[in-house]
Amino acid sequence: MKSVTHPLASERAQSRGGLRRLLSTYRTEIAIAIAIVIVELGVGMVVPAALSGGNIANVLQASAPLVIMSFGVLLVIITGGIDLSVGSVFSLTGMVTGLAMSHGYGAIASSVAGLAVGALIGLINGALVTFVGLAPFVVTLSTYAIAGSLSFIVTNGNSLPISDPNYWLLDAGTLLPGVPNYVLWCALLLIAIEFSLRKVVGGRWLYAVGSSSASARVIGIPVNRVRLTAYLLSGLLASFAGIVSVSYVSNAEATAGSSLMLQSIAAVVIGGASLFGGTGSAVGALLGSLMITIIQNGANLIGVNSFWQGTVTGIVILIAVLVDRVTKARR
Repeated sequence: MKSVTHPLASERAQSRGGLRRLLSTYRTEIAIAIAIVIVELGVGMVVPAALSGGNIANVLQASAPLVIMSFGVLLVIITGGIDLSVGSVFSLTGMVTGLAMSHGYGAIASSVAGLAVGALIGLINGALVTFVGLAPFVVTLSTYAIAGSLSFIVTNGNSLPISDPNYWLLDAGTLLPGVPNYVLWCALLLIAIEFSLRKVVGGRWLYAVGSSSASARVIGIPVNRVRLTAYLLSGLLASFAGIVSVSYVSNAEATAGSSLMLQSIAAVVIGGASLFGGTGSAVGALLGSLMITIIQNGANLIGVNSFWQGTVTGIVILIAVLVDRVTKARR
């Protein structure tokens, strides 16, 4: 006699199975989220103001440019590459945007000019890596130096105040009632990139190329096009991060992105991506960026010398890479 499974019991079993798969897929990200809560509570025990709504809002707003930049760096790292130019692209974008406004161009035209910087440098990086065959480290280190130098050249190293009094709305305005734009941009990018990586063929190709480009070619994946697209998007997102930052501080500085290259790579690695390629998620990049910003914010509130922030970031990257290496060896 056949047993009959109750429909409700079947639905519950499917729900539990789906939850287990979700927890398995995002186990690293869940661990990071828990670590973020622990760190924030620890800082709050020393400085209660850290847990205030105002401080948390400041942390979210300050982390938005890093989150956006990290999304682009993530795409390149998944393919097994590296983009060291993003910090200089960030700075040059701000200077070009501010310079365009100072010459009478409107906010939209100036922003488009800034985004063109990232698109151009991203295409140059991608073309030299994919079609010329140069090492990503060498290519992006070169464009890092060139873009960083141009950031000073275009304005003789002078900072540029943003002349448009409404440009701050790009960062702190509200297209959706009650949701600041800096949260909206991060949320939209998170959803679009994570969905693409998990469900869209092009997103899955990134993982395939990062895991084994030779195997990816054999099964018909356009490896060069995938890599070129990853570098292009990395440049564009670095420029968008620069525009959002300029909107936030209402000023463009030639050195604004000097530390963000290291921080963005750290955020992606902390978020579970491997520098050897083939793994990573947008959720992890977001949480890694928040972790770095929260550590910096906590150190400032506690009174730790800001000169130590680079040391802490470097140590975190080293630990994350070592953990990734050990995990791969065990597998």
